[in-house]
Amino acid sequence: MSASAQALRDEPRWAPMVAILSVFGLLAVLPHHVYVMPAWVSYGVVLAALIPMAVVTFRNGNILWLRIERAAIMLLATVYAANTAAELADMIGIITLHPPETRAVSLLSSSLAIWVTNVLTFSLIYWQIDRGGPYGQVRGANQKPDWLFPQATAPEETSPDWRPLFLDYLSLAYNMAAGFSPADVLPLTRRAKMLTMLESGISLLTLVIVAARAVNVLP
Repeated sequence: MSASAQALRDEPRWAPMVAILSVFGLLAVLPHHVYVMPAWVSYGVVLAALIPMAVVTFRNGNILWLRIERAAIMLLATVYAANTAAELADMIGIITLHPPETRAVSLLSSSLAIWVTNVLTFSLIYWQIDRGGPYGQVRGANQKPDWLFPQATAPEETSPDWRPLFLDYLSLAYNMAAGFSPADVLPLTRRAKMLTMLESGISLLTLVIVAARAVNVLP
């Protein structure tokens, strides 16, 4: 087994698991934010994603469980992306059709929920599609990268077997949502460019339209 394949098998899953649980916990305690997705759906998709990740950790990158993990994570990301779009549309409807003065706290908490869910969702998507994701890379799919990280352009400054892990994609997603730019990471493929455009567009709508309007009507 090559060193890169072994590194892929040994990638710890604590970071994405902690990220998922943290966002899920934040959504559970945020006051008065708008709910579109039923609670049981949230519990179900989160559990469906966490179980394969835990198994992959203890089974040391079993190919079958890597495939199940990929499917579960993409399901989680798809459900959360659809929920985010529905919540954002609902928020814009509240602002345009109803007086927002009585729902300022709801608007603020909902915009925060949308923003953090946006970051988590796209970090998981980036992690799972770049170079075929952990599953595709361990299988030897040998796909071209979707993003160019700075370490790849300066190999003399990094270890020979360096490769992006989940935290690198979480940083990429955060930069896209907070600064509307991938910072030092370059999107190389059309799907990478479309995904980053979509993430920054959701963040822009959330921060400029929803959050700014909520702050403006606070007493």
